[in-house]
Amino acid sequence: MHAARGSTEPGSKMLFAIVPAAIWLLAHLAADPPDEPRNVSCIQQGTDGHPICTWDKGRLTYINTTYVVQLSNGTDVFYVSKESLDTNFGSLALSKLNFDSTYTIVVAAFNELGSAFSQPLVFMLIDIVKPHPPKFSVEFEHSSATNCTLSWYAEAQVQHCRLRYRPLTRHSWSMVENLKGEKCSLYGLEPYTTYEFQLSCKIHPKRGLWSNWSTYQNRTPEAVPTGVLDVWYQQQDGGSQQQNISLFWKALSKSEARGRILQYTVTFEALDQQNPVAETHLTTQTNYARVMPRVNYKITVTAENSRGRSPPTSIVTDLGIQDLPPPQAVSAIAMGNSSILISWKPPTSSTASINGYVVEWADTQRNARLEPHPAWEKLPASSLSTVIAEHVKDEVCYQISVFALYQDRAGQAASVKGYSSAKAPSAGPQMFTTLHANGILVSWEAIPAHQQRGCITGYHIYLQKRDSQVDPRVYAISSMTAQRSLYITDLQPGEHYVLWMTASTAAGEGPWGNSELICLESAGEWMTVVLTCSIFIFSACICSMPPARKALHSLLTILIPQWQSKAIPDPANATWAKKYTSVKAELRWPSSLFLPSTSTFEEPEPTQVEEAFVKRSTLALQDKALFSSTGSKGQDWALGSSRGHEEPRYKPLPSAADGEVREQQPPDLYRRMVEAMEHTQNVPGYIANPNPSTAPPYLPLGAGTAEDVPELECHPLSVFPTTCLAPMFPYEGNLTLDTVKINCGSLTG
Repeated sequence: MHAARGSTEPGSKMLFAIVPAAIWLLAHLAADPPDEPRNVSCIQQGTDGHPICTWDKGRLTYINTTYVVQLSNGTDVFYVSKESLDTNFGSLALSKLNFDSTYTIVVAAFNELGSAFSQPLVFMLIDIVKPHPPKFSVEFEHSSATNCTLSWYAEAQVQHCRLRYRPLTRHSWSMVENLKGEKCSLYGLEPYTTYEFQLSCKIHPKRGLWSNWSTYQNRTPEAVPTGVLDVWYQQQDGGSQQQNISLFWKALSKSEARGRILQYTVTFEALDQQNPVAETHLTTQTNYARVMPRVNYKITVTAENSRGRSPPTSIVTDLGIQDLPPPQAVSAIAMGNSSILISWKPPTSSTASINGYVVEWADTQRNARLEPHPAWEKLPASSLSTVIAEHVKDEVCYQISVFALYQDRAGQAASVKGYSSAKAPSAGPQMFTTLHANGILVSWEAIPAHQQRGCITGYHIYLQKRDSQVDPRVYAISSMTAQRSLYITDLQPGEHYVLWMTASTAAGEGPWGNSELICLESAGEWMTVVLTCSIFIFSACICSMPPARKALHSLLTILIPQWQSKAIPDPANATWAKKYTSVKAELRWPSSLFLPSTSTFEEPEPTQVEEAFVKRSTLALQDKALFSSTGSKGQDWALGSSRGHEEPRYKPLPSAADGEVREQQPPDLYRRMVEAMEHTQNVPGYIANPNPSTAPPYLPLGAGTAEDVPELECHPLSVFPTTCLAPMFPYEGNLTLDTVKINCGSLTG
């Protein structure tokens, strides 16, 4: 291993020596001697700067090349060197020079393969100095709108300048040469116009370099308007000797307005009055409408800015002009590029002379609040066509109207729809359907403006049976009729149909809108509904008339069972009620005679009580006594026993009503009442025992439950009023009936 390593060491040294030599050889084989430096120039920024010389090196040498600038003024020679490898241009900064000497410059290039020298450049410092841009300002003399004065400041040696200016709306410049000094006056500027001024200077008129342009912008002041407004009007009868006069005019151009128009002044002066009084009105809009008395007027309109008013424009209304026919054969042709060609023919017959035409256009979907008045253009009487491009967009439908002007009064309008370019609608109309007995009503909404993409020329409604392979029926509706609904008949009841709709422009038909699945009901179903409604309405009408109601009542009296028409007897005439009244009169004594003192009475603990029906052998607590009433047309009202046997009658206790007048003590009377009740088998369950010594002060719990005896239905018509259910004796204490089931079957017949 060591022998092998020692054998390779001499070869490695040789390799390291050969590689640099090979690289040097290859580099020199590809290298070139320097070319002659060309386009040598020198420039100095400002009068107090340093010259900088530049030149074109020519082709690349691929090896280090040294460039030396040799500068001489006739007596001295200066050398400035710079090494460069890969740039195409060379530059060197020189020391400061003086204006009195003439200098010669030669650029020399050296490398290992050769050398080259440029042509000598001879110059004076005044020839290569480029002054700094001057500073200046613009002032308007005495607020003049057309004259101004420029003042500038430049370096000391600068003695020659030039000026150029233009309105910002133009591309061409107006030049002023050979300016000397530091001031300059300009005349004939446009009022209320922003100008751009540029100034440049140099040291010598014929030698040297111009400085860069310095820029200044300013707007000229306003001036009195010079333009005359172009006014026309419409006149409409308002009734009651009134008329509506609408005035329209175009805003003045910028050159005519000569400032910002603040307002318009409109003056009305009646012509049919001996001492007319002028009415003056102000507006900021380019139209004005007012209701005036029905007379002729002289109307003047002026525009006003901060400096004054424009010359007035006058028109005279004439109520005698009655024949105002519209132009004929108005057409709109799409021209593309946001323009429409409008053409027309003169009115067929008119007694008044025509002094012009007005073409008016507006987007059919425009917002009247945001756009108070459509765009318009006034043309002379000799014009029968025009191309409109102002406020016109592609794929938008416009409503275009043409008026003939009769002494500046607009006559009847002839209208047409137009567009500059169109495409098929991007969406279909929203459709709604309403079913009827023998057809269907189809209505729809207009497509939004941004989806129409032109003027809608028509609609197509398609009707096809569901799952049918036959072509659908097509109903075409032209947009010229402004129709928004269609009634379709000849539909089979019970058959399902599919309905859809499209819209079209001049470019083609758009996609579907929504679709509807419809089906007409059969005639039998409609007949049932109609008959039911007819019977209901007829019955309501009959019942609203008193004679008809009386006849209907008589008919129902015959048809309904007799027991439904019988009058309910008055419970006050029952024998039981009379006997109860007698007993109640005898028992009307103070409860303190036979009840314990309330001072020693202790209220027992409340106990939940539930009344239950229990089968008893000795006493049935049910009211089953038989009563007869002689005041109810011989009808007997009985409270029957639930066990099916008749209970014995009992007589009431003697009372004063029976003729017996004797004194009874309450205990004896109470004992007699209890004995009388014990002799009967029917004791009302709702009469409480007032004696606390013999019975608890609350209802006892039954031995059975409510489930032992089924509950009896409580009928809504009771023989006795609820006041008869009150207890016979007053009683003090609490009776808690949290869970009580009361059977009222014994109270009803």
